[in-house]
Amino acid sequence: MPESQLDVLRGKIDKIDEELLILLNKRAKIVESIGKVKETQSTKRYDPVRERQLFDRIAQNNEGPFSTTALQQIFKQIFQVSLELQKDDNRSALLVSRKKKPEDTIVNISGIKVGDGKQQFVMGPCAVESYEQVYQVAEQVKKHGIGLIRGGAFKPRTSPYDFQGLGFEGLELLRNAADAFDLKVISEIMTPSDVEKALDYVDVIQVGARNMQNFDLLKEVGKTNKPVLLKRGLAATIEEFIYAAEYIMSKGNDQIILCERGIRTYEKATRNTLDITSVPILKKETHLPVAVDVVHSTGRRDLLLPAAKAALAIGADLVMAEVHPDPAVALSDSAQQMNFEQFDSFMKAINPCVNVFN
Repeated sequence: MPESQLDVLRGKIDKIDEELLILLNKRAKIVESIGKVKETQSTKRYDPVRERQLFDRIAQNNEGPFSTTALQQIFKQIFQVSLELQKDDNRSALLVSRKKKPEDTIVNISGIKVGDGKQQFVMGPCAVESYEQVYQVAEQVKKHGIGLIRGGAFKPRTSPYDFQGLGFEGLELLRNAADAFDLKVISEIMTPSDVEKALDYVDVIQVGARNMQNFDLLKEVGKTNKPVLLKRGLAATIEEFIYAAEYIMSKGNDQIILCERGIRTYEKATRNTLDITSVPILKKETHLPVAVDVVHSTGRRDLLLPAAKAALAIGADLVMAEVHPDPAVALSDSAQQMNFEQFDSFMKAINPCVNVFN
């Protein structure tokens, strides 16, 4: 075949390709419109009936030379890409989405800023047990220049016979110890009815992993003007995690810190599996600051330091760990808490890593 004739045929192919491109993008715009309609109607994006109808039309009208199966596979891909397009369009409408707000949200905890580029720590006991205990811990936290203290007063435990926390008495003890050293308090609240009363004691409301999809609680904390630390559920996908944050923000509260705390997998070497790559994914998909809980993700004191280094290196805004005067006699999670000597060593080793990778 002469070269000139080949060029002519290739030119025809190029023209058809350009027409296909225009038609595919025209189709995509209609798909986006369909997605918006489905969203208002709360209709599922995937419609297998429509897909089957298309496949039947291809089988009836295909005259070759492509086989019917080949064409059906091509349109199968178009269908899948269209679903993703509707998904992306839905995500761009989310209040927590980076597409909705390109700039980072900075959470202000009574003067301590999380998400402004300066990496922070929050330390404290797993559970508030006594005033003496939290006072001693608060003193150590302050000594290391940390402004945030954590401590559980409401403890959702796997067994109903395990220590469940001191409730509001524990919050009061934690608040008093924190005030003695000018620290800000992060503590978990479990039920919507307790939120209003808890505001007198906490600077940050923590929504725990088991409550990530407690939608009534999410909506209730969304109505407050307090920052919220939202932990990822034990088996939650990143998408589910993001939608949980959307519940909070949809009620008006944009002061949200997302906390990766490990997810449940088949691995037994650690308490959970730290999904460290969730940090950059969440920071890419949302404008919210991201924390990493190195305690519940590992469940092992010997892994706290390397996990914390990894969290800082990958861009976490906040690292959470636990400290107790005597972990051996702690009422909960003794194997993952540091004593004061170990805490000193931890901070000495981790401080040189802060803001190094920003």
